[in-house]
Amino acid sequence: MGCMRTVLMITILAFGALVQAAELPRTSAPEGAGVYIISPADGAVTGREVTVQFGLAGMGVAPAGVDKPNTGHHHLLIDVDQPPASNQPIPADDQHRHFGGGQTEIMVELEPGQHTLQLLLGDMNHIPHDPPVMSERITITVE
Repeated sequence: MGCMRTVLMITILAFGALVQAAELPRTSAPEGAGVYIISPADGAVTGREVTVQFGLAGMGVAPAGVDKPNTGHHHLLIDVDQPPASNQPIPADDQHRHFGGGQTEIMVELEPGQHTLQLLLGDMNHIPHDPPVMSERITITVE
């Protein structure tokens, strides 16, 4: 009985790893679509409370879960060196902030020092578009 349970557990874990590694379907982005940070400006010196305004061109904003052509919702990447995998949902943690309600502005509190900010648009399932709609990475200094 113990051996059978072990085999079953290994099978479940292996299947889970295969599903996670599988490429999920991606939503096409229209040609020329772009996302950008309106504020703060690259090189800005700010206080600990930073208001970040999101800009989007060639697409519309829709909440997560809404299947509407040529739309997505914002994700703010904070101090992220490598973009997340393009075939998986964008992680949700302190470095990958989700705005699934369709928000276009947020106030974040950051520790003093240098920080990078970058926007990445996600589809209704939080998966980056094809091709990814990603802003330039900006650097700010928090005092």
